[in-house]
Amino acid sequence: MSADLQTVIPVPQPVLLPVEGSADFFPVRRVYCVGRNYADHAIEMGHDPSREPPFFFQKNPDNLLPAGKPFPYPPLSEDVHYEAECVIFLKEGGENIPVEKALDCIYGYAIGIDFTRRDLQAVAKKMGRPWEVAKAFEFSAPVSPIVPADELGHPTSGRIWLDHNGKRVQEGDLNQMIWKVPEIIAELSKLFILAPGDVIMTGTPAGVGAVVKGDTVECGIDGIATLTVTVS
Repeated sequence: MSADLQTVIPVPQPVLLPVEGSADFFPVRRVYCVGRNYADHAIEMGHDPSREPPFFFQKNPDNLLPAGKPFPYPPLSEDVHYEAECVIFLKEGGENIPVEKALDCIYGYAIGIDFTRRDLQAVAKKMGRPWEVAKAFEFSAPVSPIVPADELGHPTSGRIWLDHNGKRVQEGDLNQMIWKVPEIIAELSKLFILAPGDVIMTGTPAGVGAVVKGDTVECGIDGIATLTVTVS
């Protein structure tokens, strides 16, 4: 943008997420989410866990909530659910990315939570409407600091878990994903032009459930990161 270019309103602040062990930040462009990507979660939601084509929805960049901040319980819902997810961050993009080249696009990994207004989602499903009101609301995606792939590698397995008020309610393994991370990137790149700054939430194992104000949710992926969130 030219220094002398005038805008009619102030330019929105960029969404920046911290990188673990660094003073650097990751600038967010878009946020994609994969639905029903663990067989046990598909079953608990009443769906066939077979390897059907993946489907995607989106959250907004400013829905991402950096670690250390409380999650404000959203309005117009009485049934907000947690969903622990592995989150990936892209440093490269493109169209029709081959599966064997997909990992080259990844900058790093984190643990995140896809908070969902489940009652509003149920209404949307019943009426055949989009899910944005259930998924893309303010602060609906808490996320840990990002661990660069240069330090971590590209994990294909690892325990993913979530504790609700100290009780283990979600536990699975990254190797249980129906669509693996390289496949997710490849399939997304058929539908969208991916780019540096894109974020992908990769689905959740079984055990999702509701939170209320005052609850504490702690989650993690072994070997990657942990995240603690309070509900306010």
